[in-house]
Amino acid sequence: MIRLEGIVVELGGVRILDGVGLEAGEAETLALLGPSGSGKSTLLRVAAGLQPPAAGRVLLDGADITRVPAHRRGVGLVFQDAVLFPHRTVGDNVGFGLRVRGDAVADRRRRVSELLELVGLAGAEQRDVGTLSGGEAQRVALARALAPSPRVLLLDEPLASLDGPLRDRLRDDLHDLFAALRLTVVHVTHDVAEAFALGRRVAVLRDGRIAQTATPDELWSRPADTWVARFLGMRNLIEDDAGLRVVRPEAVHVVPGDDAVVLAVDRRGPLTVLTVRLDGAEELEAATTTLTAPRPGDRVSVEIDPDGVVDVAADPYAEREAAHGRADDADDLPLHPR
Repeated sequence: MIRLEGIVVELGGVRILDGVGLEAGEAETLALLGPSGSGKSTLLRVAAGLQPPAAGRVLLDGADITRVPAHRRGVGLVFQDAVLFPHRTVGDNVGFGLRVRGDAVADRRRRVSELLELVGLAGAEQRDVGTLSGGEAQRVALARALAPSPRVLLLDEPLASLDGPLRDRLRDDLHDLFAALRLTVVHVTHDVAEAFALGRRVAVLRDGRIAQTATPDELWSRPADTWVARFLGMRNLIEDDAGLRVVRPEAVHVVPGDDAVVLAVDRRGPLTVLTVRLDGAEELEAATTTLTAPRPGDRVSVEIDPDGVVDVAADPYAEREAAHGRADDADDLPLHPR
């Protein structure tokens, strides 16, 4: 189990992390989700021992390791780019940490063989790393991180540089691998679908603070505030005398009628997302699995499932963002100095 308590990091007069607390339990995969610039990679570097915090503690199985050097923490780290040693074979890359540790040659070979089989590259020990595809390189990097049997595995957007189908396949492989290994994992990503697929729990990081931590189902069904809802992809925000509410897109049903117009139709794999403008000028997004969606310009009606309507709190930082002259853009939220 790894726990981070009150982590503060300041770089160049900018507070990157502001009192962050985070915990991943034994054999749990925690997805750390947030937009670019929210501090995700910095927090992972603190956990790995590559970035000393200005304040706060890092605990591993209850022991304070805040000042323990990275190579002595028992923590494995996989970066966005595989960062393999270019002049070493696949086997030498995977076994590098074991060689540095002084493991016997026979033990190293056995461990390397086991791990390459585990990540789907059995028999690749003698391959030149220059011949690897992007997905294969990330599998080698993962095997290298697992070789010394770390107590915690940290992954910093390891799928970000891969294309769609390969990324999906490796994501599924990681899910199965984490379940089989029963290892504590912290997986950093900016991709909501990836976080939901891999994380038993998801911690949403915003501007150096944790905005919400919950299971994927809890996060989707009850976002903490309007910013979290928007970041997760919920665009249907309603404000009236009853307060602020989110209408989840799957709760918006487009049916035959004549009190709204379809503005856009966007197929996203098995889902079709429709943007509909009601005659009262309000716009809503609807998500459907139908293969016979209406076309832009068609007249329709809208029905809303009340079970998909959730009361939410207002964005707690909206006034401060406005005071700093910044738009609250959930896709690329900037840091601001304090």
